[in-house]
Amino acid sequence: MSNINLLIGRIIIGIYFLVFGAVFKIFNYNLTLEYMFNHEVPYTEIALVMTIVIQAACAIAILIGKFSKFSAFSLAILTIIINYYMHDFWNMESGLEQRHELQNFVKNTGIIAGLLILSAVHPGKYKIGN
Repeated sequence: MSNINLLIGRIIIGIYFLVFGAVFKIFNYNLTLEYMFNHEVPYTEIALVMTIVIQAACAIAILIGKFSKFSAFSLAILTIIINYYMHDFWNMESGLEQRHELQNFVKNTGIIAGLLILSAVHPGKYKIGN
């Protein structure tokens, strides 16, 4: 059962970072870049390209079960950085936007926890290749 749970968890988190991370950023590149500029992300253009590459590569690695521990840990670190810059609710005035960013921050904290757990376990016996 634990191998099935790991497989399902890897599929869900892999799809999340591949589709809603990398692919979304590719198809909404200018919008994402502007959003990052507004949040004063350092080296914004380079950071966006690096984020897309890291999210895509790590998501695929997690999906196929190769280098999944390293990939999960890398995505956890990246998500911590994203949380700090992109969901900085502490810099906002009270209101709907601040609550929305707080919700995103907390959601990402849960994702970070899952990634750290995944980085601490084997990928399960269900993987592509050896």
